[in-house]
Amino acid sequence: MKKLIISLIVLSVTALVVYFAVSWYSNRLYRNPAFVHGNGRIEATEINIAAKLAGKVEEIKVQEGDKVKAKQILVVMQTNVLEANLAQAKAKHQQTIATEASARAMIGVREAMLNSAKAKLERAKATLQNAEKEYNRFKKLLQSDATSQKHFDTAEALYLTAQADLKAAQAEVTEATANVNAAKADAEGAKANILAAKADIESIQADIDDSYLTAPIDGRIQYRVAEPHEVLSAGGRALNMVDLTDVYMTFFLSEKDTGKVRIGADARIVLDVAPDYPIPAKVTYVASVAQFTPKTVETQVERQKMMFRIKAHVNRELLALLIDYVKTGLPGVAWVRVDPNAPWPKELQTLREKGGELPPALKDLKIDETGKGIAK
Repeated sequence: MKKLIISLIVLSVTALVVYFAVSWYSNRLYRNPAFVHGNGRIEATEINIAAKLAGKVEEIKVQEGDKVKAKQILVVMQTNVLEANLAQAKAKHQQTIATEASARAMIGVREAMLNSAKAKLERAKATLQNAEKEYNRFKKLLQSDATSQKHFDTAEALYLTAQADLKAAQAEVTEATANVNAAKADAEGAKANILAAKADIESIQADIDDSYLTAPIDGRIQYRVAEPHEVLSAGGRALNMVDLTDVYMTFFLSEKDTGKVRIGADARIVLDVAPDYPIPAKVTYVASVAQFTPKTVETQVERQKMMFRIKAHVNRELLALLIDYVKTGLPGVAWVRVDPNAPWPKELQTLREKGGELPPALKDLKIDETGKGIAK
């Protein structure tokens, strides 16, 4: 009996030693001052595909989960009203062109009338000059009794008539000049109307083009917010897509740990579903203002701390090559190396760094898991 008790004590002590040894070894990474960590989820930049103008959805060409290319047409809005407006604007444009041509032709008519008025003015000046000479001559003759009063009166009447004709010719030239200027103004106005009508056409055409909602980037459709025949308001969302080449993990660190993190620091993302495949990343954002710990942190002690939001982005080149395998919403842990000279622990080394077998996605593509070069 005594031997049995001693054996049980020895076994218990051994078990405790093994437990604490394993626990100490398993948690050594958490005690390493060269690294800090935080929980988070994989996220990607979301883009809403929305209607520029209010209207009815004619067709949605994609389904949730579809991969799309930049400039690919995703949604077609109803455009029959816009097409009618475009036809009307084109007709108005042609009308303004005809009006401008008529105005240009009128300039020629008005200039011809001005030239005629100027010629008449010159004739009136010559007539007045001759009439004035005759008037002055008959005036001298009358003073010397060399002519009759009747002849003088006739010369005087011709002189006064010539003066009146000159004033009339001058007024006609002034009027003709004004008419020419008015015709030119009409032509310029008609030209401006052409430009305005052309701008209307371009504006309506732009609205028609915007009625074909396209993908701004390569990505994946996440949600269909609207369906065909639904009416959307201006800015109403039809689809939600994600940019799978802009993937990051958002996590939170305490005030003490955040002070050690610098922008551009190396990081490793370890997903719960793939703990053996650490993903290389870079810290791209550190919040400048602290906030309360999010609800996903469960312990009371952690909730009482002020936390800073951090973002670690995954290499874009790697994501572009593995776009079919990228999933958002996956939980995991982000580890940040705050001491750039510290080597990555074995648990956070990538498969290539450990000399292990690459996952099938990387192996089949024959790429370096950092996305920076071809695997040899």
